[in-house]
Amino acid sequence: MRHLGVALPAILATAVTLFGGTDDMKDMHSGHGNRIPAKLVEMVRTATRQFIDVNATNGAGYMPAFGCVSGPDHGAMGIHYINGTLVADGEVDAARPEALIYEPSNGAMRLVGVEFIVDAATWMKTHTAPPMLEGQAFQLVNSPNRYGIPAFFELHVWAWRDNPNGAFVDWNNNVSCEGQ
Repeated sequence: MRHLGVALPAILATAVTLFGGTDDMKDMHSGHGNRIPAKLVEMVRTATRQFIDVNATNGAGYMPAFGCVSGPDHGAMGIHYINGTLVADGEVDAARPEALIYEPSNGAMRLVGVEFIVDAATWMKTHTAPPMLEGQAFQLVNSPNRYGIPAFFELHVWAWRDNPNGAFVDWNNNVSCEGQ
């Protein structure tokens, strides 16, 4: 019992650090419960932590586009801040998402996820299959589409907001455009 009394403060300090002892963790809104997030989710969190504050997109090449994107019958994506240079490079890199996704809420913007985007024609010039990141397959969005752009491959990663349907599903029922 005496050893437990000595070890308990260290265990509690570790738990606070791991499970909510930092402002970054509070801002994460992951809500992934007791599940261990997929490797790609963790990679995206690491790569995008610097963009939790939407003002950090200034000078980083990300610009808002398409307004707040709502689902056809439920859920939403939010406002995409797209980096045109990354979209045009024809590559996919877990550390460099082409779009950061923010949810408007009470006059603020909250980072909820990212979207990896690559032009389909550019990709297929040098590949025989759709792109994949850490075992997650990209989806084809054909043209014509609601965005008025050429066909593209995309993959959403809800790294900062839990999606009850999965971390890689396009529409998120826990994201809303109503706060815009």
